[in-house]
Amino acid sequence: MREDNNKQNNTSQNPKTNWQQKPWFWPAIYGGIAAVLIVLIVTYSVLTSKEESDTVAEPTVQEEESPVIETNARTETLKYPFDESQLQNVKVLQDFYDINADAKSRENALLVFDQTFTTSSGISISINNEPFEVLAAMSGEVKEVKLDAFTGNKIIIEHPNGMETHYSSVTDILVKKGDLVEQGQPIATTTENDWNPTAGIHLHFEVLEDGKHVNPRNYLNF
Repeated sequence: MREDNNKQNNTSQNPKTNWQQKPWFWPAIYGGIAAVLIVLIVTYSVLTSKEESDTVAEPTVQEEESPVIETNARTETLKYPFDESQLQNVKVLQDFYDINADAKSRENALLVFDQTFTTSSGISISINNEPFEVLAAMSGEVKEVKLDAFTGNKIIIEHPNGMETHYSSVTDILVKKGDLVEQGQPIATTTENDWNPTAGIHLHFEVLEDGKHVNPRNYLNF
């Protein structure tokens, strides 16, 4: 009887022991712990994803580059490299040497220096044998400025349509390499040179297509 009372007392004094002895007790504990861990992991993942989405920079919308609008220089036609109001006073001193031209034109396209003949790659023009203002025959960019007192200073302008114009025997140059010039813009003044002294004060004007000299008369009516 006393032994039964002791067992009863031990059981009533240790209820924790009774619960732990239940077959479902520890699985329930482990399951609860696992559930808590899962909730913590899911919560952490959600918070982390939200922070990353908040910190991700909004995608930059790249604006399409505007097409380069070329100047109307591509549609320009070649103009006289001087004030057109002076056209009636212009004299062609030397022509462009064209092997297919008549004998008189070919003869007029020969330059003589120190008893040596050379062919003219452009036309030499004079206005009353006086200095005149040289104008850009077409809009473009100054490719080069060559300073040479003997053969005559030269300005080379390249144009958007692939052409080049050369202006030789000039002084008081108003442009430099890299300058953008507009058609009709003053770029220099004519002068004389030692290479072609018989021409006096003049402009030697050349036109190139794809790097080859062509007769300026193909574009201008002198």
